[in-house]
Amino acid sequence: MKIVDLSAQPTIVNQYMAEIRDQGIQQDRMRFRRNIERIGIHLAYELSKDCSYSSQSVQTPLGVSEVSVPREQPVVASILRAGVPLHSGVLEVFDRADNAYISAYREVHADHSFKVVVEYLACPDLTDRHVILCDPMLATGRSMVLAYEALLTKVKPKRVDCLSVIASREGVEYVSREMKGLGTLYVAAVDEEMNDKKYIVPGLGDAGDLAFGPKL
Repeated sequence: MKIVDLSAQPTIVNQYMAEIRDQGIQQDRMRFRRNIERIGIHLAYELSKDCSYSSQSVQTPLGVSEVSVPREQPVVASILRAGVPLHSGVLEVFDRADNAYISAYREVHADHSFKVVVEYLACPDLTDRHVILCDPMLATGRSMVLAYEALLTKVKPKRVDCLSVIASREGVEYVSREMKGLGTLYVAAVDEEMNDKKYIVPGLGDAGDLAFGPKL
């Protein structure tokens, strides 16, 4: 699996990352969501460089311009609920894309162990489609893998790329191992550790809660 890590070089994305990690600034939910969206825009732009294009003639008031445009529109698939702002950012770039949504949540046990449960999937026909699978926090990688497997129940897409804001090193390795045929993982940062509750360290906390408020 190829990995494109935006943190490998200094760009404006680092400013957005600093703000979503900052425990003071991140209390502004609207700004937190907007920063996730902006990161999604940059991740999607990087992904767009590896899409297939064809030439199209466009009539202007003064002549004809030859422009390279995408050969096809992707399906943007996101894991609810934390994936919604990232999904919105990707749609700013791929504004003609079809959409898919997967619900996945942690079922936490008394000993702090957990399993990831997928209970809902809504998507178009994925036959021979390019799927962009979005999950803002790639911690253990289990949610991403289960979402991928859920999509495969709706026939096999021809290409699947993944987008995450922050990934753990363990999560990257797990996804690489378990998601056979995965194209590229686009990520804004890779953190080296997770704590005993399997949250990424230093990470940023619970992305869903920060974007939309605490859940029961």
